[in-house]
Amino acid sequence: MDRPRLLPLLLLSLVCISVPASPASAAPPSQARRLSRDVLEDKIRGGWLGQMIGVAFGGPTEFKANGRIIEGDLPWQPDRIAGALNQDDLYVDMTFAQVMDSVGLDATTSQYGDAFKNTHYDLWHANAGARRLLNYGIKAPMTGQPKYNVHANDIDFQIEADFIGLMTPGLPQASNFYSERVGRVMNFGDGLYGGMFVSAMYAAAFFESKPLKVVELALASIPERSGYARLVRDVISAWRRNPNQWRVAWQEIQDAWDRDDACPDGANKPFNIDARLNGAYVVMGFLYGDGDFARTLDITTRLGQDSDCNPASSAGVLGVMLGEKGIPDVYKAGLPAIADTKFAYTDYSFNDIARSTLARAFKVIEKAGGKVTASDVMIPLQKPTAPKLEQWDMGVTKARVSALNHSWSWKGPWQSKQTWDGEDMGARRSTTGAGAEATFTFEGTAVAVVGKLGQDGGRADVFVDGKKVGMIDAYMPPRTFDQNLWHTYDLAPGPHTVRIVTRGDKHNDSKGTHFEITSAVIYERR
Repeated sequence: MDRPRLLPLLLLSLVCISVPASPASAAPPSQARRLSRDVLEDKIRGGWLGQMIGVAFGGPTEFKANGRIIEGDLPWQPDRIAGALNQDDLYVDMTFAQVMDSVGLDATTSQYGDAFKNTHYDLWHANAGARRLLNYGIKAPMTGQPKYNVHANDIDFQIEADFIGLMTPGLPQASNFYSERVGRVMNFGDGLYGGMFVSAMYAAAFFESKPLKVVELALASIPERSGYARLVRDVISAWRRNPNQWRVAWQEIQDAWDRDDACPDGANKPFNIDARLNGAYVVMGFLYGDGDFARTLDITTRLGQDSDCNPASSAGVLGVMLGEKGIPDVYKAGLPAIADTKFAYTDYSFNDIARSTLARAFKVIEKAGGKVTASDVMIPLQKPTAPKLEQWDMGVTKARVSALNHSWSWKGPWQSKQTWDGEDMGARRSTTGAGAEATFTFEGTAVAVVGKLGQDGGRADVFVDGKKVGMIDAYMPPRTFDQNLWHTYDLAPGPHTVRIVTRGDKHNDSKGTHFEITSAVIYERR
């Protein structure tokens, strides 16, 4: 099964980004669905609790099994749930929930970006790229654009969209509306669709009891021709053909999709942070778990890669279906001891965020034309509606080229240090002066230059085939982790030259002008 070729990038500028309309108004009253307030609250609490259990359950194996199934025992003790209080799967969600609670449901993508810029927790990949860009003065939603953020297809929004689905019960159009507003801070295309898909699963789970139906309804909320949707359909097909053999299905998906991760960290390595592949694991664990909480946790975790985020999503959706009361006691027994303890970097405890989500759900329901009474909520029937298709693709990874390679040439005061990262021999070439030059020649249609970003980073001008195309700023805000200095794509096939010339100036917050290059990743068109 060949992985389908993705469509070229459709949107490149703020002007071209579609602005989502307000969530659709109500269907006729006869089509509205009723939930008691107690049931709605129980399901919301179940969704948050499922996330907490999932991320705590999978935490010890996160990225320890890349491209392979996790074998052996996966033990659980109820007190392990406390580990969820320090997980980005939860506290990043709450950063955006806080914006909604303080600014209101009409908060803009720019306002979510402003809040994200000033956070002080550790961030990686698309989130790190977004915070870095925000600190350069680039406003959201440009911070999620692949022109600036090479991690635009990474998992980040997918693991942070849960809170949106929990506040949009049975309202997939509302779910997409808020997903579009928040998700564009850090993601684009399939990276954005991953969050839309997961939040739509949550929205569907308030009224559906069959895992397949939840997946199918969520699938209708993203573009049919997107890479993400194609992969989900492949998972469903593999599950139908091998309904009792999740390992067979895993291998099938692995062979077809676990390659060509655009993230430079995963290029030519087993590591894969792509939203699509990890989203496939969420769906696979959810389908093969078949409504059994323990089995869903176990399978989703064993599939590997981001093995704490993925069970957090699948167990969170199942937590909505089951409600807090329906989650087995062995998994929730540790909750009472921490239910009023604040999550790291937030003003919310479990009980706080559950109350906050319920209050927002009431507002969303009423905004959609529903009704909230003292005992019940009437939720209008909304049909899932997919946004317009946008896709972006760096291409197939051709090679990772160390700074030691003869394809690089160096002029000026560069210092060299040989490195070993446990897998590959490499080198660091660094300088602190202006006018040092690094030139890289390659054949391909895209390239990413990898190096060191830090609080002492300097700046350099970049030239492609003799034409100045931009500037690299190697300053990185504290607790932000990314090594992608610069990237470009959609080059004509054939030979190209990238020349980097260091400058003497720096970001206002930088403590120095250090500039370091370790490698380049070459991509070619599919």
